[in-house]
Amino acid sequence: MIHYSEELPKVNYSDHLSSKLNQDYTYLSNTFSEVKGITIQQFIIFHKIERVKELLLYDELTLTEISYRMQYSSVAHLSNQFKKVTGLTPSYFKQLKQRRKDNLENL
Repeated sequence: MIHYSEELPKVNYSDHLSSKLNQDYTYLSNTFSEVKGITIQQFIIFHKIERVKELLLYDELTLTEISYRMQYSSVAHLSNQFKKVTGLTPSYFKQLKQRRKDNLENL
């Protein structure tokens, strides 16, 4: 859902998972947390941020476009979640990519 589609589905994750797995979401959530040690929501956020990092590295979309594509309510929400997960702002993450590219060109 996150990594292999152009746009995320318009249904919420809990409904989607319950429907696809034909199980109650509470049961799925409890089982997932027990096995993985994190919530489904944390798992989804982590994967969304990984996808955002990919999109930032491709450098084809603006942060606003990425925010819309990944169904964040705003660029600020995406930026806050990105910083919470990575410790970096999206802008700084992009700068690191550019610095690395520049350093490789100067070798």
